[in-house]
Amino acid sequence: MLSHVNEQNQPQMVNVAGKTPTRRTAVARAVVVLPESLARAFSGGELVTKKGPVTHTAIIAGVMAAKKTSELIPFCHPLGLDDCKIVILQPDETTLQIECTVSVEARTGVEMEAMTGVSVAALTVYDMCKALSHDIVIREIRLVSKTGGKSDYELQS
Repeated sequence: MLSHVNEQNQPQMVNVAGKTPTRRTAVARAVVVLPESLARAFSGGELVTKKGPVTHTAIIAGVMAAKKTSELIPFCHPLGLDDCKIVILQPDETTLQIECTVSVEARTGVEMEAMTGVSVAALTVYDMCKALSHDIVIREIRLVSKTGGKSDYELQS
């Protein structure tokens, strides 16, 4: 049975009141593929556009989004995050890899906060670069790992 559906098959928020708070962490990743012309414009992992520095702005947007996840995803519990970090790397000329790591001491996990943070960071890269090219592809938004709660998870490569 899905936890967000009650016996009458109606949507519901999961009641976590009886759970014991534990340390919860989650890491999510997104890959942004840039066309070669745009990728060459990135210098030292950063590109400054008329809208400002792309990766720095994406980091700020991703953290802001992670903090507002419960306002965007209907059944996510509001959480006061203990930490949220976004790292943007350029592993090769045409790829940006964005990772969001979130942690909290709570009764529920932070997977959705990490996924929301990385998604909005990737969308911010697109928004800030679309004037230079619309051939930007956001792919592989996925959970990399989580700890705490019923079970831990680690992406098997």
